[in-house]
Amino acid sequence: MTQAKQTPNQSRSANVQPARERTPIDHVLERLAPMDLPAKDHFEGYLRHKWRVNHKPKTIEGSFTSIMLFLRFYVTSGKSDIAQIKRSDLETFIEHEQDRGMHISTVKTRTASIVAFLHFLMEQDVIPLSILKKTIRFKLPDALPRAMNPKDVKRLIEVINDARDRALILLLLRTGMRIGEVLGLDVNDIDLKEKKVRLMEGEKNNMGRVVYLSNDALFALKRWLSVRNKEEHYLFYGQHGRLCYSAARSCFVKYLKKTRLDQKGYTVHCLRHTYASELLNAGMRLEVLQQLLGHEDIEITRRYARLTDKTREEEYFRAMAKIEKRGIDGNY
Repeated sequence: MTQAKQTPNQSRSANVQPARERTPIDHVLERLAPMDLPAKDHFEGYLRHKWRVNHKPKTIEGSFTSIMLFLRFYVTSGKSDIAQIKRSDLETFIEHEQDRGMHISTVKTRTASIVAFLHFLMEQDVIPLSILKKTIRFKLPDALPRAMNPKDVKRLIEVINDARDRALILLLLRTGMRIGEVLGLDVNDIDLKEKKVRLMEGEKNNMGRVVYLSNDALFALKRWLSVRNKEEHYLFYGQHGRLCYSAARSCFVKYLKKTRLDQKGYTVHCLRHTYASELLNAGMRLEVLQQLLGHEDIEITRRYARLTDKTREEEYFRAMAKIEKRGIDGNY
């Protein structure tokens, strides 16, 4: 039995492979390609390694920026061979970043990315282990979280009538989720019957968790779900897929201006701080709040106890009342 011959067009189409979908690492490597940097091949290998081990695109982007800035600075110091690197090169870069006004927390984050890359080079036997024999430590200010005044929260909520905006802001305020986590929610992540939101992957540490819906947040969500486009799978969407951060922030700022609260320095993240502070004031245990916020280290959660602790406040005023009534004897 003879087989039918393929036409030239059929033969060519059989050999054509479907185009591979572009990934975030492709975009980063495209930016790296035209750059003339020391250890460029190792830099590319490191970025590919981070992609293989499932680092988030945002993390890879941050590493790319930090390492690229360092390697450019390294060239300006008169060096072109990464094997010549010394610990003082990294220390000088840190001073340079501080001198040009970078916040200390930004400098620390960038340094961590660079140190991780240098460890990668050590494993490849490109640079000696002695460079990072001592850990570089930063003294960061331990600032208190910024929560909104309860009266300001009430004023803010009262002016939001739009179904989407009200659902978005109440979800942030009543669940304590980060803005990136809320914007990444799928409709299927919401369980109205159980009053739960299943966050499959946390924004900062990749840890999934469950948060709960208060009655007002539940009502706002139901209202939004009843009018939203059913074909969109993101809970909050824009013209091109998920709602972006800048659009969500603009929404929040719009209502701050409407209530004349825009001069108080409130940010979207203040809603998360407000959530934590109010739960602590209501008597929630720190360990429970830690789980709801998705903190790996309870010391991070403990900052909220410094911010707002009704027990400490009540004890202070009770003691001070005794002092003011001259109920305490002592020599001053």
